[in-house]
Amino acid sequence: MSAPLDDQTRSIILATVPALKAHGLAITTEMYKRLLETPAIRDLFNLSHQQDGEQPKALALAVLCYAEHINDLGALGGMVERIAEKHVGLNILPEHYPYVATALLGAIGHVLGDAATPEILDAWGKAYWFLADILIGREKQIYEGNESTPGGWTGWRAFRVRSRRRETSTITSFELVPADGGTIFRHKAGQYLSFKLDVPEHGSQRRNYSISSAPGEDHYRISVRRQDGGIASTWLHDSVKEGDILQVANPAGDFFLNETDRNPLVFLTAGVGLTPVMSMLGELAQAHTDRSIRYVHGADTQALAAFVTQIEDFAKIDVLKADFFYSQESSPTNESVSGITTHAGRISPDWLRQTLDRSATYYICGPDSFMRDMVDTLRDEKLPATQIRYEFFGSAADPDLVLSAA
Repeated sequence: MSAPLDDQTRSIILATVPALKAHGLAITTEMYKRLLETPAIRDLFNLSHQQDGEQPKALALAVLCYAEHINDLGALGGMVERIAEKHVGLNILPEHYPYVATALLGAIGHVLGDAATPEILDAWGKAYWFLADILIGREKQIYEGNESTPGGWTGWRAFRVRSRRRETSTITSFELVPADGGTIFRHKAGQYLSFKLDVPEHGSQRRNYSISSAPGEDHYRISVRRQDGGIASTWLHDSVKEGDILQVANPAGDFFLNETDRNPLVFLTAGVGLTPVMSMLGELAQAHTDRSIRYVHGADTQALAAFVTQIEDFAKIDVLKADFFYSQESSPTNESVSGITTHAGRISPDWLRQTLDRSATYYICGPDSFMRDMVDTLRDEKLPATQIRYEFFGSAADPDLVLSAA
């Protein structure tokens, strides 16, 4: 393990914060350019996030956050855990870290030029390896825990598509079972699976998809939204059929139900952000919980809202009450199911304030702009941070979400 950072190193890192604010994105863009020149490293990344610039933005924010908190690294525990879980899902190993160090320090020198003094590069080298050793240690714990748990594994495991189901015109679900016929790891409701996909004409692709099935079943279900121009989602929708084999990593992620929390629950979701929450609701229904549960979901139209029937079934047996918002319908049809309310328009901050339950824990998942609106509203209402949980889809490049969650 690296030695603790000394006062001089931490002082130099803090002094680089203004440069990171001004040039952080240029540094991380250059870093990825260098890093992706190595094929073995390039294959570890979701390259779509390079093309849209989301991954460099997310890393620039993470680096800035690290520098700003260099004297209070305990505040970054949540961010470190999220990174470690992502790394485990992608099978990042200790031997990959030196490539990142070389690319990062080279990028700092390239972008800052003469301002990147030997002292600055030395300080950032120490700071990088200090954090890298923390991540390597935590990832080792997760890998070993996965391997020692019944049904768990490390690396990639072959899963067969047992069935596929069209949920809406844009969302398709895939049920996956181990190709070896073995058991599967009991995931925590809300976690995701990482995939190594071999897409014709596009090569190896890495993607994460939330598990939408409840824990304890004999399969994992993922529910994938077709994205315009999306390489992996288009291939899954158009080409992957029952019987096909996919390479899957052990479930990962830190967005799951707090087992010690007995508060009422409010789930705020939009679009495909409902997928991890469907797993949570399935687990709660299995447990016959007596907790108050409110499910709130936003979609463009009723036809584009997935799992409505399952939510209605939960409402009929008093598992939950639900609100559906349809942004492109002025007068959505009310099916008159007890406990279900439909609304025209979007889930707004004003509506959230009017219905706020200060005793509840809120779980939020959806597009970044939606999560920012919901999280900012709850924070403005002084809801404790422990009662606000949210999941990042993609690279988490929104500073209001990344830095406040750290």
